[in-house]
Amino acid sequence: MKKLATLALALLIGGPAAAAPLCDDMGFAGLLAKCNRGEPIELTLGSGKELGEDRTLESGAYYQMKITADGSAEIGLSGPDFFRAIWMDEIVINDIEIRPMAVDSFEFDDAGVLDLSFVAILPGRHVLRIPGSTGESQMVTFTIQ
Repeated sequence: MKKLATLALALLIGGPAAAAPLCDDMGFAGLLAKCNRGEPIELTLGSGKELGEDRTLESGAYYQMKITADGSAEIGLSGPDFFRAIWMDEIVINDIEIRPMAVDSFEFDDAGVLDLSFVAILPGRHVLRIPGSTGESQMVTFTIQ
């Protein structure tokens, strides 16, 4: 109980950044106080543009992905295998928070931003791609370890 009180105090005073070292020192694991965060992920959807870089994710870590469509074309992003390998915390579109059970794909009719926060769960190689495309630059691979 004393560990939890110390962590709560660190969060109140200094926020998550101050609590992160405490998570390691105090033996906290997983998502408690969001100690286990991965680097943010950014993907850009645009006609003829590279989607993004392949990434390695840590199973059990919390990630935030920002998907931006530039409006150059009506364009989607599909990845049922990827979406079933993660636990989605929320999807945010225009300040509307959605807490889905499952997603197969997204489609942008115009320019816009979608924020997806999730926990990587299922180890393996998972792909997000622009539907109907075959080029390497039109897909991104996430390897969950």
